[in-house]
Amino acid sequence: MHKVLAIVGPTAVGKTSLSIEMAKQLNGEIISGDSMQVYRGLDIGTAKVTPKEMQGVTHHLINICDVHERYTAAKFVADATKAINEIEKNGKLPIIAGGTGFYLQALNQGMNLGGNTNSETRSKLMDQAKADGPEKMHEWLSKVDPQSGNKIPANNLRRVVRALEVYLDTGQRFSEQKNADQLFDFHYVALTTERNLLYDRINRRVDMMVDDGLIQEARWLLEQGGRELPASQGIGYHEFFDFFEGKVTENEAISKVKQDSRHYAKRQLTWFRNKVVANWYNLIEKENTISEIISDTRNWLK
Repeated sequence: MHKVLAIVGPTAVGKTSLSIEMAKQLNGEIISGDSMQVYRGLDIGTAKVTPKEMQGVTHHLINICDVHERYTAAKFVADATKAINEIEKNGKLPIIAGGTGFYLQALNQGMNLGGNTNSETRSKLMDQAKADGPEKMHEWLSKVDPQSGNKIPANNLRRVVRALEVYLDTGQRFSEQKNADQLFDFHYVALTTERNLLYDRINRRVDMMVDDGLIQEARWLLEQGGRELPASQGIGYHEFFDFFEGKVTENEAISKVKQDSRHYAKRQLTWFRNKVVANWYNLIEKENTISEIISDTRNWLK
């Protein structure tokens, strides 16, 4: 079974720097497990690793999509599997770094994800969502597939529509899809820290992003198509659209980015604690060391 190291945890907890250090020490290459870093042109708001930060370590699945394209979990599974095979062929360790838990679950558990999509059905559902609103769509999903309705938040319209699309096209509930045999031996290294400390790091990172040009990047995205683009769902972008339209102040938009980022970090922590068996470490408060993490990982590799 293919061995894959996954470095996970909430945003702003240090996954990028750890993944690069572990790749250098364990002869690895890194696969981005982030749903937004696939998009070209979205560098600041996605905290995309820079060429300098890479320190010569090869990275995969970064800058592979235009912002007008929709990148899905199914596409990630295909792309990541291909990258894993290529990395192993080169005699190196595949290391997935990122916080999009659903993507990792889909890869690790071989999720079916509903097979082929029906663009006509999806288009009709999106039209209905515009007319009725996301809450009504979520109510519909909860009636036909209570388990999916319970798992998928009402504000995640893309996944609500996807689950309804699978139900309408296949007659099978999204929650009842069968998973394929597990193909990979995953070792999860999960980073965490004290909640208030993490939130402070998030707030400071947003301020740094703004200084680096986040608002200009968000304005560029709006000019490419804005709210209608799949990429505009990312935190750090759509919050500024109301500011550009004069509905809120710049400071209010920045505060909303910080709030959304903190909420996302909380959801990430909950997801990884509930969905995967992971080894948890706290590097920020120095409860653990990188040497300890690498030692534990070497034992798994034996």
